[in-house]
Order: sequence, then structure tokens, then C-alpha cells
Amino acid sequence: MKNTIKTYFLSTLLCFSFLSIWACSSDKEEEKAAAKTLTVDTSKIDFVSKGSEASIKINTNVTAWTISNPNSSWLQLSQAGGTSGTITVKITASENTSTEARTATITINSGETSSVQIAVTQAGAAVVTSLYPSYNTNPITADQSGMSSTAVQLAAKIKLGWNIGNTLEATGGETAWGNPKVTKALIDAVKANGFNAIRIPCSWNQYLENASTAKIKTEWLDRVKEVVQYCVDNDMYVVVNIHWDGGWLENNITEAKKVENNAKQKAFWEQIATHLRGFDEHLLFASANEPAVEDASQMAVLTSYHQTFINAVRSTGGKNAYRTLVVQGPTTDIEKTNKLMTTLPTDSAANRMMVEVHYYAPWNFGGLTKDETWGKMFYYWGANYHSTTDTERNATYGEEADLEKNFKLMKTQFVDKGIPVLLGEFGAIRRTTLTGDALTLHLASRAYYLKTVIKTAKANGLLPFYWDEGSIGNNGFGIFKRSDNSVFDTQALTALKEGLQ
Repeated sequence: MKNTIKTYFLSTLLCFSFLSIWACSSDKEEEKAAAKTLTVDTSKIDFVSKGSEASIKINTNVTAWTISNPNSSWLQLSQAGGTSGTITVKITASENTSTEARTATITINSGETSSVQIAVTQAGAAVVTSLYPSYNTNPITADQSGMSSTAVQLAAKIKLGWNIGNTLEATGGETAWGNPKVTKALIDAVKANGFNAIRIPCSWNQYLENASTAKIKTEWLDRVKEVVQYCVDNDMYVVVNIHWDGGWLENNITEAKKVENNAKQKAFWEQIATHLRGFDEHLLFASANEPAVEDASQMAVLTSYHQTFINAVRSTGGKNAYRTLVVQGPTTDIEKTNKLMTTLPTDSAANRMMVEVHYYAPWNFGGLTKDETWGKMFYYWGANYHSTTDTERNATYGEEADLEKNFKLMKTQFVDKGIPVLLGEFGAIRRTTLTGDALTLHLASRAYYLKTVIKTAKANGLLPFYWDEGSIGNNGFGIFKRSDNSVFDTQALTALKEGLQ
């Protein structure tokens, strides 16, 4: 009996010893696991709207870790990961040109311990409203009736466009630059001759009722609406813009003018958009014309102007909540647009934005009216249209291959990504002081140029709008004789139509 008790006692003691050893071992393993740490010196970063930088300090003894900011292209990290030790990571935020704040989450991961997250916020760009009163005085509920097409679907409906140049944008009034007032008969004639879209270059600054409040005269808003109606009545698509307009925006894309111009852009577009709000998707709005931009800093200012335009139009509601809007590349130059327009403004409406560029290249052929130190006028363009007798006037660059290369840039950068590109202006002047065979060859090469531009534009998804400023004389672009609404330049018109085939 005593031996049995002794044996039981010893067995129990041994069991407790084993459990104790196991428990100690387990505790040591847990201590070992708990010893892996990953900490950051902050859990939140707040950026101002203007592009800025912040640094975080990571302390860890893990073997390896990674850091990422998924779905936040506006944040850049100085490195993607690291090893044990104390490491400083720089975080750079690009400028937020939207008025809306944006957020992101940066995550630091390691398979050896728990992940760490940092919440990032960036303030929206300030919208200056104090310079002028708000003209969004009666916003209405969003109305999608008649607005079902996306920008891509709308682009498929626009075949051939025409500019009412040197008219509603003319300094001094609609007829100040030699063209008669636009009539429905003119728009009817344009439609009858194969165009199904109209671009209306518009001036607004000279039609202010009160410069101190940026209030546009109702009579002018009504006049623009009347011309838009002529187009829509013909089932034509129509683009209304703020054109050169004295250069208040186009020539002042600078930090110094940014606040003032954004305020005016907002005031103007609230009025324009409200007044023309009733039109369906046949009407498109365009932010500017040929904004003078040469570098990335100016491009950032231009983007703010475009953002103000989009926000102002959308804020008025109704059909404007879904209207397709057009933003211009820097100087509407293709190469600059390819280089500098790497991001677009944000838009509350999905898939309702187009980009605009212009094309008169090479300018020696398209518009140069006298020889310059940097180059001479070209009279002849195209591989099969060079003169054998007037050789110094043959194009030496900017012909078919360059045309294809330029338009392909826009296709790759925008069209292929679901952003249609408006070729808002293109053309080449008639040089009618030439005579005989030289004139015949020049006009034939010009017709070939127009046909090739249209053909190449269509092949790359660009929407061509011919520049017609109404002039039918030397160095003119005019196709229609506006005094009687007849076709003046049949050769050019035929070439444009042939380009569509």
C-alpha cells in the first residue's frame, strides 16, 4: 500500500514537472514571437492641396518589410520596402487640383508581425468665390434625359465639324471682323454640305454688364443660345467655348493670375452653363481655346482652370450634370499635350470628358504668310505634290509620316483609354497670289493635305473640325461665302468629304 502511494506521488510530481517544462518552453516561444516589432512614428499624415512632402520613420527588427499605397497614384513613395533597422521613407503628394479632399491608406507589411497602416488625407484646392458673386443661383436636380451617351458614344456620332470662325469671338462685336451675323440659313447650308458638328468660338469678357461682378449681359447669352439652337435644330452637335476673349485666361496661365482667373472662370461658366442648361447632349462645353502653356508648372495652373470649369458646369445641375466637357491641351499643341498633359481634371460624371488639340502643321504650309529667319513659306505639301521648278517652296518636314506620328500620340495617350480627342481646329491657307501651274499645284496639294488630315484623324479616333474664318481672299481659310451662304471653295470641301471615305 505504501509503495503504491509513493509511486502515485512520484508519477504526479513527474507529470507536473513535465507540464512546467512545456509551459516554460511555450512561454519562451511566445516571447520569441512577441520580440518581432514593426512601428512607425505616425499613424496619420495631412497634406495641403499644393504638392508637398512628408517623411515617416520606420523602426523594426523583422527580416524584411514592404510599403505600398494601392490605388493612390497621387502618392509617391521613396522606396518599396526594407530590412531591419531604422529607416526614413519620404512620401510625396502631387497637387490636388480638385476642390474635393482625397484620402489614401499606406500599408507596411511583414510576414513576421502585424501590419501597420497610415491614414493620408489631402485638402482640396481652394475655390475663390469672394472676388465675384456666385451665379449658381438656381441649381436643379440632375437630369439624364437626352444625355445617355458617354463621351466615346458621342464621339462616334460626330463625323465632320466646322468652325464659325472670326464671328462670335470677334473683338468689337459679331460683325467686327468682316463676317455677317450668323443666320439659320448659314447653318442650314453647312449641314446640307456634309458637316454634322459646329464649333462656336465665343467671346464673353467684352459683353459684361458689370466688370466688377463679372456679370454677362443677358442679351449676349441669348444670342449665343440662338445660334446654338440653329445647330441643334439641324440635329448637329455643337461646341461652345471661351475663346481667346482678349487673352484674360489664355495669356495668363500663371501662379500670379491663378486666383483671379479661377474666380472669373467660375463666374463665367456658372452663367453660361445655367443659360444653356436646357440643351441635350448635342451641346458640348469647352473650357478654353489655345491656352499658352510651356512647362509643367504652367500646366498645373491650366489644370486648375479646367477643374474650375468642370466644377462650375456640374454644379448647375440638370442636363449639365451629364454633359460632355472638353479640356484643352497646352497651346492645343500635340507634342506639348503628349508631354505635359499627363493627368486630367477630376469629374463627378464618369466618362464625359474629351481633350482638344489643334493642327496647322507644318505652320510654314498651314499659316505662314511671309518668310521668317527660322523658315520659309511652303506652298506644296505631300510626297506626290512637290514642285520640280519651285523647289525651295516644297515642304521639307511635317508631311504624311509626321502627321501620322502626331495623331498616333493622341490615340495612344487618350483615345485608347476611352477619352476622345477633338481636333478643334485644323486647316491650311489658300495662297491665291500664285499663278498658273504653281497655283494649280498649290491648290491640289492643299486639297490633298485636308483630305489626309481628315483620313488620318479618323483612323486614330480624332474628331476633325475645319477652321473657317470666313475669308475667301488670299491667305484665307473660308469654304463658305457667307454673304449668300454658297460654297466658295468646292475643291477644299470635296477634299474634306473624301477624307471620310
